[in-house]
Amino acid sequence: MNYYLLFKSLHLISVISWMAGLLYLPRIFVYHSENNDDKKISDVFKVMEKKLYFYIMTPAMILSWIFGLLLIHSVGFQQLGQTWMVLKIIFVIFLSLYHFYLGKTLNQFKFDQNTHSHKFYRLINEIPTILLILIVFVVIFKPL
Repeated sequence: MNYYLLFKSLHLISVISWMAGLLYLPRIFVYHSENNDDKKISDVFKVMEKKLYFYIMTPAMILSWIFGLLLIHSVGFQQLGQTWMVLKIIFVIFLSLYHFYLGKTLNQFKFDQNTHSHKFYRLINEIPTILLILIVFVVIFKPL
């Protein structure tokens, strides 16, 4: 069996799942912040946010890291010395930090302590898109 292709496939599936969550959770925050005064609607959003973050996004992030590291292991750790790989890892670290920031925000909504407007969440929703574009171009073109 070709483990490289297996790890690569599982890495891509995990990344796609993770990115879907990173793009969708801030959209839920937009609607939640617009309807924060209605307890019934707010409670529905809290359940959606919790399930998305803990049951989909976090496992997908962990699997993305695991399969990414297995890919590096299968091709050799010398890849870590290449500039494109360093850039990719930096961008993925930023995505991971963004992920944890969303978790912090989820807790603010959970305890009704959100202080940001829907416009703020619309703005930060662009962060994973920008990082995704950078990662794809770095991996495909391998600059430097």
